[in-house]
Amino acid sequence: MAAVKVAAPKISPVRLDELRDDDAPDFQRGERYDGVRLTRVSADGEELSGADFIECELSGVSFNEAQLRGATFRECILAEPYAPVFMAARSSWQDVEISNPRWGSAELYEGNWRSVRIDGGKLDYVNLRGSKLMDIQISDCIINELDLGGCTGTRLALKNCTIGTLDVTGAKLKDVDLRTSEFRGINGLAGLAGVVIDDYQLSLMAPLLAGHLGIRVV
Repeated sequence: MAAVKVAAPKISPVRLDELRDDDAPDFQRGERYDGVRLTRVSADGEELSGADFIECELSGVSFNEAQLRGATFRECILAEPYAPVFMAARSSWQDVEISNPRWGSAELYEGNWRSVRIDGGKLDYVNLRGSKLMDIQISDCIINELDLGGCTGTRLALKNCTIGTLDVTGAKLKDVDLRTSEFRGINGLAGLAGVVIDDYQLSLMAPLLAGHLGIRVV
C-alpha cells in the first residue's frame, strides 16, 4: 500500500528582538501593544476587545475573564498563559507560539488562526466553532473537549495529544493529521472527511463508525 501523503502545517519560528519590558501595562479596549514583554502581570477582568498584540512576549500573563473579543495576536510568544475563563471570540492569531497554556473554558469561536503552534498544557473546553484554521500544530496537550464544529481547517496536526471529546460536526477539513493522538469520543463523524488516522485509531473508531452507518455487528 502506498504511503499516505498529508501536508504538514507550514509554521515559521517567531523571532522577537529589542522588546520593551512593561511591568504595569495600561490595559484598554482597542489599544495596540507593540514590541513589549509582559511578565507575570494580570489582565483579569480587563476590557480588551479589539486590542492588538504585535510582536509581543507574554510570559505567565493571566487573562482570566478578560474580554478579548476581536483581539489580534500577531508574531507573539505566549508562555504559560493562564485563564480559567478565556474569552477571545472572533480573535485573530497569526504567527503565534503558545507553550503550556492553562485554560479552563476557552471561547475562541469564529476566530481566524494561521501559523500557530501550541505545545503542552492542559485545557478543559476549547471552543473553535466556526473558526478558520490554517497551518496549526497542537502537541502534547491534554484537552477534555475540543470543539471544531463548523470550522474550516487546512494543514492541522494534533501530535501526541489526549482528547476527551472531539466535535467535528459540520467541519470542512483538509490535510488534518490526527495520528499519534488519543480520543475517547468523537461527535459528528461525517466531519472526519479529510483527516488522516492510523490503523489503531481506526479500530477504536469502528463501533462509532458502525453506529453512524447503521451497521449491526453480531
